[in-house]
Amino acid sequence: MIRFPFLDETRIEFFVPENLDIPLCIRHSLLFCTFETQPYALIPETKRLEPLQLYNKLSLDYPLAHLSAVGYENLYLKFLELKTDLEISKTAANNTEFIDEDLSLVDFIKNSADLLTSEESAPIIKFVNTIFYQAIKRKASDIHIETHEKKGEVRFRIDGALIKHIDLDKNIIDLIISRIKVISSLDISEKRIPQDGRTQVKVAGKNLDIRVSVLPTYHGERVVLRLLMQASSIPTLRELGFDPKTTELFEELLKFSHGIILVTGPTGSGKSTTLHSFLQQLASPEKNIISIEDPVEYDAPHVSQIAVNTKAGLTFAGGLRSILRQDPDIIMIGEIRDTETAHIAIQAAMTGHLVLSTLHTNNATAALTRLADMEIDKFLITSTLLGVLAQRLVRCLCSDCKESVIIIDKDADELKIARGTKIAQPKGCGSCHYTGYKGRVAIGEFFMLDDVVRPLLKNSENDYEVREIMKGRGMKLLSDQLIALLLDQTTGLDEIIRVGVKEA
Repeated sequence: MIRFPFLDETRIEFFVPENLDIPLCIRHSLLFCTFETQPYALIPETKRLEPLQLYNKLSLDYPLAHLSAVGYENLYLKFLELKTDLEISKTAANNTEFIDEDLSLVDFIKNSADLLTSEESAPIIKFVNTIFYQAIKRKASDIHIETHEKKGEVRFRIDGALIKHIDLDKNIIDLIISRIKVISSLDISEKRIPQDGRTQVKVAGKNLDIRVSVLPTYHGERVVLRLLMQASSIPTLRELGFDPKTTELFEELLKFSHGIILVTGPTGSGKSTTLHSFLQQLASPEKNIISIEDPVEYDAPHVSQIAVNTKAGLTFAGGLRSILRQDPDIIMIGEIRDTETAHIAIQAAMTGHLVLSTLHTNNATAALTRLADMEIDKFLITSTLLGVLAQRLVRCLCSDCKESVIIIDKDADELKIARGTKIAQPKGCGSCHYTGYKGRVAIGEFFMLDDVVRPLLKNSENDYEVREIMKGRGMKLLSDQLIALLLDQTTGLDEIIRVGVKEA
C-alpha cells in the first residue's frame, strides 16, 4: 500500500491551483493546500481510489498528502464555499432575473428536501443550505449574516461567543438575505423596517426550527437566525452539568406542589434549557403543564406551549390569565418582564400552582430586590418564593491545545489568589476550530428559601444582607466557582472575566 505523509493542519494554507475545474475536484474529494510554501494535493484516508484516478488523469505535479479528519473537513468546507461562491457569481452575472426564483425555494422547503441531498438545487439555495449545515455541525446556537460597507460577513455563535465564518461579496449577501426572507414567509421587497419570522429545514433526517430576525442597518440588512432545539436535546437534571449537590437541591425543590421557582442570568446563560429540564422532570400524565414563552425555543413533549404574540395582543400577562382558567398544575412563564406579569405569577403561586420563570438579575439574591421593584410585597415574596438559581455557561479550554502559564501578579491580587499560581490559556487547533475553547460547563448560585431563611428575609433591608447571610450558610457564589474553574485549568482568565467574575 502506498503511504502518503500527514501534514499539520495548523500550518497549512488554503491554495487553489489555476486552470483547474474546482467543482470537479471537490466532487472527487481532491483538495489542495500549501505547507511550508510547497503546494500539495490532498486526498482523504477513507476514500483514495476516486481522487487518485482524477489526480492521474489531470497529470498534476503536486505531491500527495493526507490531513487529519478534522483538518480535511475544514479544508473541504472552504473549498465548498469557494465552489458555491463561484457558482453564485457566475449565475448572478449571467442572469439578472436570478432573484425572482423565489417559488423554487418555497417548493424546496415545503417538500422538506434534506439539505445534505439537495445537490442539484440552485447555487444560492445550496449556499444557504451549506451555512445551515455547517452551523449545525459546529453546534452553533445562532447564525449572524451582516452587511457592511464593502462586503458581507457570516458569523456563528458557538459556546456563547461569536466566531467569524466567512466574508462574502455584498451582492451575494443581499441574495442570501432575500432567500432567507422567502423561506421565512417575510416580505422580500420591504427593507426599511424590522421583520421577524420562522422557518423549518431538514438536515440528516431531522427537522430543525429556525427563528429569523431581519433588521435594517445603515449599510443594508442584517439577519440573525436562532437555531431552536428539538425535544430530544432537552437535557435531564443530571445532564445539565451542575455539581451533584446543586442537582440534589433541584430535585428537592421540584417536589413542592405550589410556589415559585426562578432562574436568573443574562441572555444566553441557559435559563430556558434549565426550565425545560425542570418541566421534563415534573411531566406525568396526572399533571397539566402549560407554558407561555417568547419564543417557544423547545418543542417540549407533555407541555402545552403558548407563544407570545404582541401584535395580536397576546402578552405574557394576558396569556397567563388565560392559562389560569385552564386548570393547570404547573405553569412556566418564559420571563417575568413587568409588574403585571409578576403580580399574576405570585397570585398563581399562592393559589396552589407551581410556577417556574426567569428574571434578568446578576445573582440569585438580587431577585428579591427585582421583585420588590415590581411592587411585590416582601411578605408575598417570602411566602411564595421557593428558590432562585443564578446560572452561567462557561467555555472550557480545549484539552488538546491549552497552554499552562503563570498568572500575572496584578491579576492574582485582584482575584485574591496566590501569586505564581499556574493557570491555562487558549491556543487554538483543528479540534477546536482554532478558537482555543471546546464545550461549556454550567455553574449555578442556588439560593433556596427554607424555614430558617424566611424569618431572616423579613428583617433584612436589602439583598446584600441576605447574600452575606447565605454565604455564612455555605451558599456557593458564582465568583467562587469561576475562580475554581480557573485554578483547575478548566477555563481561562479572559473567559471568567467575560462571564463576570468581578461583578458576580
